[in-house]
Amino acid sequence: MLGESTSAAVDNPVTSRQFRSVMGHFCTGVTVVTGMGAETPMGFTCQAFSSLSLDPPRVVLCVSRASVSWPAISGGGFFCVNVLAQQQRALSDRFARTGGDKFHGVDWDLSPDGAPRLAGASAWIDCRVHTEHDGGDHLVVIGDVRRLAAPADPRPPLLYHRGRYARLDDTP
Repeated sequence: MLGESTSAAVDNPVTSRQFRSVMGHFCTGVTVVTGMGAETPMGFTCQAFSSLSLDPPRVVLCVSRASVSWPAISGGGFFCVNVLAQQQRALSDRFARTGGDKFHGVDWDLSPDGAPRLAGASAWIDCRVHTEHDGGDHLVVIGDVRRLAAPADPRPPLLYHRGRYARLDDTP
């Protein structure tokens, strides 16, 4: 029984390494969260993203407190969640790095609310920052969804599982 096999683990403190290893079994999509800084576009790769509420439409994302991009994006009040497509692994890697001009050579335009919208994404979601909450070493950000769209031609998602990129296996 599941409860019996895990009961001993409850008595022992969970390490960061153990937590990361076990949570890696949960497959996530990959997004790039973008916004405008004082004069330049900003963005970062974010796996901790989900829908939160249908009424009103809201999303939630978790942002590292060490993020250099988020304070600039948050200060503008608006952000765009770009849901990456399978072929956008290089964009995920680029926006996961700290520093540098992440937008150099990247095809993008401005979303209706003025945040960078990455070309080729599976979907985009324009949001206004609603609230930020303490989440330990992360901030839990709730965004009010203002506009969103997905292309008419569906694109397979970029997935992340157990520390590496993964693909859907569509074969029956």
